[in-house]
Amino acid sequence: MTIVQVSTFERGGGAAWVAWRLFSEYRQRGLNSYLAVGKKLTGDPDVREISSVAGSTVWSRWLTSLATAVDARVENPRAFGRALRHLAAPSHWIHGQLGIEDFGSPGTAHIPDMFPRRPDVIHCHNLHGQVTGACGYFDLRALPSLSRRFPVILTLHDAWPFTGHCAHSFACERWRTGCGRCPDLTIYPAIRRDATAQNWRRKQEIYRESSLFLATPSQWLMEEAKHSILAPAIREARVIPNGVDLAVFKPGDRSHARRSIGLPLDAIVLLSASVGIRGNVFKDYATLKRAVHLVAEAVPERQVVLVALGDEAPTEQVGRATIRFVPHTLDAAVVATYYHAADVYVHAAKVDTFPNTVLEALACGVPVVASSVGGIPEQVKSLHHPALADTVDPYQAYGPDEATGFLVTAGDARAFANAVRALLDNQELRARLGENGVRDACGRFDLEGQVTSYLSWYERIIEDHQAKERM
Repeated sequence: MTIVQVSTFERGGGAAWVAWRLFSEYRQRGLNSYLAVGKKLTGDPDVREISSVAGSTVWSRWLTSLATAVDARVENPRAFGRALRHLAAPSHWIHGQLGIEDFGSPGTAHIPDMFPRRPDVIHCHNLHGQVTGACGYFDLRALPSLSRRFPVILTLHDAWPFTGHCAHSFACERWRTGCGRCPDLTIYPAIRRDATAQNWRRKQEIYRESSLFLATPSQWLMEEAKHSILAPAIREARVIPNGVDLAVFKPGDRSHARRSIGLPLDAIVLLSASVGIRGNVFKDYATLKRAVHLVAEAVPERQVVLVALGDEAPTEQVGRATIRFVPHTLDAAVVATYYHAADVYVHAAKVDTFPNTVLEALACGVPVVASSVGGIPEQVKSLHHPALADTVDPYQAYGPDEATGFLVTAGDARAFANAVRALLDNQELRARLGENGVRDACGRFDLEGQVTSYLSWYERIIEDHQAKERM
């Protein structure tokens, strides 16, 4: 079986990390596994960058080559190189000024020919993402042609495929009816002008001509997709949760972990992991800070440290609490050490699809307190706790033999703090929920299970496609 996956990058957080792990696991199983990316970040020979000049004019290719050379030599390469790229592909610049999403990536049509073997299946992940200046890396208009020639699976990691520009729309539901009059053009991926209605209609036309096998990590996102412009393109749909490597993310010794990363042995250590958490509009750093402050005020006899993994900044003091920032790392073993050092994992978000960090915390035996948004309620089994009935989100209550943490109403810092304190005040409960989390992760969120689910689906899809070709 030959599998070609498509992703913005091959390494990074979120969607890129999911694609990379699947790519690696397929290859370890002896399959022909390849990854086509917008920008290549490693030297892996089975990862290839989608050409930004394939199919373009000689003039465009020459200017693009010149821009690349300039980037390596000129003192202020970004501005000069960007100007050359605008000349090479003026439509990119014009579309950017008008707020029209950039689909001008001629190399997309050549993805099936980029590798030594013809793909049996093409598996797409995030199809948005700027890799060079303001340019996207994937031409969505290629989907109808690709899906007629090959089985194409699209795994959604956010809502961008069916909105006028944003990865998540928060409370706005204009994506259901046509977008336009966008309440916030700055939401990633940001656009300069409100062309959201035009972007929405263009996607709608593309999907009408496409035939896609749709996957989502959460039922929440699947329901959104089925009520969107994507619906006519869906040939078959499956919810396949993300998985974590249980050989890496597993319970560990807390004292040893704290010594190895320089955390005080007797402190209360809370952990939150997110790339660029302070400026991430989808997360809720303000609520997290307030909650940590409240926890520290309630336990004046203890030192409280919040480790914010995935951001770079000086250590911050919030009342009696200390917030320590740790840069993002791709070393999974190092990441696991931070989970091992934590008493509670806290995940404050305004919207989220299915964060891998929550799964990693559960697999490491760390109880989770998280906002009840998006797909998170499908990850965390919230404990029924009479003392917190007024503040904890009653999405679905579990007893102490099944619960893995608490779900709280988004934006409610006091509810966060109360839930964290309920765990800190009862060591036996905290240990019990941690054990439940490990068991639940092994049963529902094992990377091996995710890989097997996709491979068995591929096999059936390929078999049906080949039978159809023989007819």
